[in-house]
Amino acid sequence: MNMKLHLIDGTFSAEDAKALLNKFIAAKIEFLESKISHSEQEEDIKQRELRIRTLNEQRTSLNRLNEAEVKTMDIDLTVEWAQG
Repeated sequence: MNMKLHLIDGTFSAEDAKALLNKFIAAKIEFLESKISHSEQEEDIKQRELRIRTLNEQRTSLNRLNEAEVKTMDIDLTVEWAQG
């Protein structure tokens, strides 16, 4: 059986969307940093550090969006998994 968790599904002002996405990015970076601090596997650490750099670059791009040009953003964040 497939299960779905709809975390976000809607249209947001650019300002609200940026705020929401920045919080998700910050939480993901915090999660990765926690994993790094508890990991001894060099390959895992490098992979997570790369992901953090990518997230920071994406956050910078997001925050550079001109709200005069981008009025709204559609965000659909769904988590899906198979159960059983």
